[in-house]
Amino acid sequence: MPHEAIDLKNPDLYVPAVPHEVFARLRREDPLYWNSESDGPGFWCVTRYDDIVTISKDPARFSSAREHGGHRIFDEHKVGIAGGGTSMAEAPMISMDPPEHVSYRRMVTPGFTPARIRTLEEQVRSRTCAILDRLAGRRECEFISEVAAELPIQVLAELLGVPQEDRRRLFDWSNTMVGEDDPELRTGPAQLGESLREMGGYSLQLWQDRLTNPGSDLISMLAHARIGGEAMSVERYLGTFILLVVGGNETTRNSISGGLIALTDFPAERQRLIDHPELLSSGAQEIVRWVSPVMHMRRTALVDAEMRGKTIRAGDKIILWYPSANRDEEVFDNPFRFDVGRSGLPHLGFGIGEHYCLGARLAELQLRVFFGEFLQRFPKAAPCGPIRRMRSNFINGIKEMPVRLQ
Repeated sequence: MPHEAIDLKNPDLYVPAVPHEVFARLRREDPLYWNSESDGPGFWCVTRYDDIVTISKDPARFSSAREHGGHRIFDEHKVGIAGGGTSMAEAPMISMDPPEHVSYRRMVTPGFTPARIRTLEEQVRSRTCAILDRLAGRRECEFISEVAAELPIQVLAELLGVPQEDRRRLFDWSNTMVGEDDPELRTGPAQLGESLREMGGYSLQLWQDRLTNPGSDLISMLAHARIGGEAMSVERYLGTFILLVVGGNETTRNSISGGLIALTDFPAERQRLIDHPELLSSGAQEIVRWVSPVMHMRRTALVDAEMRGKTIRAGDKIILWYPSANRDEEVFDNPFRFDVGRSGLPHLGFGIGEHYCLGARLAELQLRVFFGEFLQRFPKAAPCGPIRRMRSNFINGIKEMPVRLQ
């Protein structure tokens, strides 16, 4: 197939697995690749590490703002914040440029400082152990619903200050928000609309409660934050709530499940983690590099720009492909080897620049604690049946994965 026929927008391309052979070909042959669209103007595919860093650190020329299209392949200002229909929520900070982005990010940053994350470690460990205790004596489990999804959604509920019995609602809403291409996760616009209404009503109740009963949770921070002396608008709050629910759930869940697959495929590396728990921190970083749970983000060119001998025109869509950058042969030594002791340049699994993931440290903490506990209890655990992946060009997600524990 000529590489000009490659369509990285096609969600079917990702159902078997991330198409790393396609990305490798583009890095070799056409690292700034023009991808045509049947339902749009087309977009530039950026597949090299250094190019993604350059674009990500230049918001004056390459915008994330919703009014220019937002952070997804589709245009947010045309189809709504979650990718379908209308929404009562305004753009979250992930779809903002500075200086507006800086102001909104500053409101939730206190919830993710290194000091704050350190205080969460024992809670994360306690929740991890409770989840794994339920598997004691069993030979198999459905790893996604029983394990990988449970830890991040429990931690998210705690951060938001919501009852643990509501965590399943957060989980289902998150799946609907990102599942526009997977009919099992989003059946259509009606389901999206219903989820948005439910999320809106639920989050507004939290907002109103925290105005009179503030705590140390993220909702309280948002309800009482001020930008230029003014409170956050309700519409902006709703967009931020959606971002926190999706971001706090999808990346960690899919890094845990993808991490177990990697450790199964590289048993020597799994044994290294068991024998040398001091490698758990670098191992967590390597898991995120290897999995790349969020596969792309978008920028829109605000001016004409030259790159790789080509001209990007003002108004062009630019898609940053993180799985490709994280396997870039020009940056990573032996990038197709999973190495829990890897050091060197940082991966781009959490992005880079001003939109670097706020919850990166929390995700790494959960990965470090989870695999430290899991591998001690189940050192030979491995997938034992069909792995069902999410139909998506955005989230590298697994919907179902049976795992043999003993």
